[in-house]
Amino acid sequence: MKKTLITMALALCGVATFAQSGSGFGIKGGLNYNGNGNYFESTEAAAQDPDRNIGYHFGVFGKIGNRVYLRPELVYTSISSDYDGDKFKMTKLDLPVLLGAKVIGPLNVFAGPSFQYLLDTEFDGITINDVENDFTIGLNIGAGLNFGKLGVDLRYERGFSENEATFINTNVTNIEQRVDTRPDQLILSLALTL
Repeated sequence: MKKTLITMALALCGVATFAQSGSGFGIKGGLNYNGNGNYFESTEAAAQDPDRNIGYHFGVFGKIGNRVYLRPELVYTSISSDYDGDKFKMTKLDLPVLLGAKVIGPLNVFAGPSFQYLLDTEFDGITINDVENDFTIGLNIGAGLNFGKLGVDLRYERGFSENEATFINTNVTNIEQRVDTRPDQLILSLALTL
């Protein structure tokens, strides 16, 4: 699965590099305001909603087209959520494939699927190896402003696939605990076309 994601990313970025008319490629980075899904301490316990935290991301993008465009991206993302003082951290590679359109002036809107590969998960210092799926799919939807080579966008991302990480926390109890790893986040990005 990891090999497939990397092959798709390279192919999409390669196509974007050779496209014409308003097309190009560049770098991007920014901040995420995120939370993951619920945390379950045991099968009988009620779910705990996460407290949202600030994360970050950086990566590359390609753009094919002008008024209507295709924009594939390859982005490294680090996010975390708090559950009553315990912190869940996750890093992942995102491959959003966005379809966008210029609306008026510098304003554009976009939406599309985001293919996500989980690199690492950790809950309160415990590395979690038992994640249901390393590869998941989400949705990105948002709007942006472009000023020449500089762009800024705000988007919402939500994971589609239910995906839980299970682990035994021997520091506190010996019962199975679960965290829903689906991201739910607002993403603010700054992009530079090269």
